[in-house]
Amino acid sequence: MNIGVIGAGTMGIGIAQVAATNGCKVWVYDANAKQVETATVGLEKTLTKLVDKQKISAEKMTEILANISIATELKDFKDCELIIEAIIENKEIKTKVFTELEKHVSESCVIGSNTSSISITSLGAELQKPERFIGIHFFNPAPLMPLVEIIPSLLTEKFLAEKMYNLMKDWGKTPVIAKDIPGFIVNRIARPYYGEGLRIVEENIATVEQVDDAMKTIGNFKMGPFELMDLIGVDVNFSVTKTVYNEYFYDPKYKPSLLQQRMSEAKLHGRKSGKGFYDYSEGAAKPVAEKNDALYQQIFLRIISMLINEAVEAKRLGVANDEDLELAMQKGVNYPKGLLAWGKEIGYAKISETLQNLYEEYQEERYRQSPLLRKM
Repeated sequence: MNIGVIGAGTMGIGIAQVAATNGCKVWVYDANAKQVETATVGLEKTLTKLVDKQKISAEKMTEILANISIATELKDFKDCELIIEAIIENKEIKTKVFTELEKHVSESCVIGSNTSSISITSLGAELQKPERFIGIHFFNPAPLMPLVEIIPSLLTEKFLAEKMYNLMKDWGKTPVIAKDIPGFIVNRIARPYYGEGLRIVEENIATVEQVDDAMKTIGNFKMGPFELMDLIGVDVNFSVTKTVYNEYFYDPKYKPSLLQQRMSEAKLHGRKSGKGFYDYSEGAAKPVAEKNDALYQQIFLRIISMLINEAVEAKRLGVANDEDLELAMQKGVNYPKGLLAWGKEIGYAKISETLQNLYEEYQEERYRQSPLLRKM
């Protein structure tokens, strides 16, 4: 296939790498021409490291690089069969790009967006042919993370989701099909992992280090919420939270954190800025959490109950089937097990009791239970 990628940031060049690795001819475009050059140089360095580690052959590296070309303008995509947009999370900017793109591509070209939280229906509605538009959401880093969420809009051609699902499988990915709701599967269900962790720290119940340590030692998560926010980018995570909150008409469950806003304002973005919730400067010592078994149990149960409640609500609303809900959280954000299975293991009655206690303590809709949870 001939594939177009719009946006040469980390995600865009990662998607290009995936497509090129699977034998596709790829054209990469970015409004900032220098960014494409920087990205391709970076890709060459990445591939060289893979060759050095014997993950790929030198011949495969040459093939991948030969499959990627730089597009200097959108009309260079005229022969593409699929174009995936991976630019800034801004609806107006994305829509402007899509409407311009339609002038240059064939009638049969599929247009996809890698948006993590913006409505696919709202993005596609401005196109002359909204039926060819679909969400194709990779996770960062795209070459390594197996999950891809396929999101058809209300206007997408019926067969297209299955076609993109099969293509992603051919590319060695683990695709899931999700309803077009804010945050889709992963970014909706995962919000409490960050949000409740932030709330616990804001209320001085525990430190950043204690929350992270509790989720890693009791929950067996690979990273705690604050380590993960630093990796993703505190600003990026905050932006997704705001989008989900706004798209759900200010549902208190997804209310953003003032602490995270202040961190973003201070440009404490995490690893990419050298400092976030942790200090990543050279020689900086990572603080050690003060162990407290009772507190750790409280932290874990509070956060996991919120996560399981979100998964149950997603099941109730038919956001995806049970298998895809479980796969999405394990393959998209490396959760140690599926949340529905986890709820069964802990006991749904225990999860319900925890949320009821939080609701009574705070008197906030944030802690309301899914109607399905009490029946499970």
